[in-house]
Amino acid sequence: MLGPIVAALAVLAATSMGARAEEANDYPTSARAEYVFGCMKANGETRQSIEQCSCSIDVVASIIPYDRYVTAETVLSMSQVRGNLGGEFRSSEQASNALNDLRRAQAEAEVRCF
Repeated sequence: MLGPIVAALAVLAATSMGARAEEANDYPTSARAEYVFGCMKANGETRQSIEQCSCSIDVVASIIPYDRYVTAETVLSMSQVRGNLGGEFRSSEQASNALNDLRRAQAEAEVRCF
C-alpha cells in the first residue's frame, strides 16, 4: 500500500525540485556567456577569471530574474546614448531602480566570487 504513496511523493518532490531549478536557471546560455566574456575582459583572461566570472553570473541569476537583468542591461546600454533619448534612461526612476538591483546583485557576486 505504501508503494504508490512513496512513488507519488517522489514524483511530486522531483517536479518541485525541477521547477525551482528551472526558476534559478532562467538566464539563457547566450546571456550567461556574454556576461562571462565581459567580466573576463574586465578581470583578466585567465582560468581563475573564468571561474570567478562564471560564479558571478550564477550569483546574479540567483538574485534577480532574467527580465529584470535585461532591463538593467538595456538601461546601461541606452544611458550611454547622447541626447534626449539617453537622458530618459539616465533620469528615469524605473531605469534607476533596475540598475540599482543589478548593481546590488553584482556587489553580492563580487563578495562571494572574487
